[in-house]
Amino acid sequence: MSYQLSAVVADVELLREQTAGLDHAVLAALRQDFALLPVTPQLVEELTGALPDYATGEPEAGQPFELVLSPALADLLARWSRNGPVAYLEAEFAGGAGRQSAVVWLDGHLSWGPRFADAFDLPRPEWPINAALARLGAEPGRWIDPFAELGLHLERHTDGWLAHGRRGLTADYWDELAEEWEYRQSGVDQQPERPGPVGDWGIP
Repeated sequence: MSYQLSAVVADVELLREQTAGLDHAVLAALRQDFALLPVTPQLVEELTGALPDYATGEPEAGQPFELVLSPALADLLARWSRNGPVAYLEAEFAGGAGRQSAVVWLDGHLSWGPRFADAFDLPRPEWPINAALARLGAEPGRWIDPFAELGLHLERHTDGWLAHGRRGLTADYWDELAEEWEYRQSGVDQQPERPGPVGDWGIP
């Protein structure tokens, strides 16, 4: 199965305040009082007044994102970060191979990144999305890393995040999905404290 992510992640109240009144902003609940804002072409146009640009080649360290973070979009996310850290995350995986990248703004400025990885030969905490989530304040839990702890594996594409955001699913629902997913991945004899491998999205 494939996995694709293009989203802003931040504190849920911060994102609610910044996206109030936007027609194309849909917030999906994560754990630990974070939320995920799927980044769609319609949202980018609404935020910046211009259609988004996309990289012509495959993302790499010099151009870590498929979505080109225009000055207008980057400045907007920097302004949002005056009220708390804000991250933009991208990932794309299929069959266990792929890439992920992340960048974080804080106090109105770029504070970390952007970082890119497609080999995943560094320790798990240094993978771009995990490192970015830690800088947002994600705390360790029973899951293997911040990516899984916040629930970023629970949907595999933008349409899924949009659907769950529009349905207004609660944190309890996310936990139920997580338990079901963990059961499928780990087997009936695996305990919650020892979650199984996470496969396609770069967590072997």
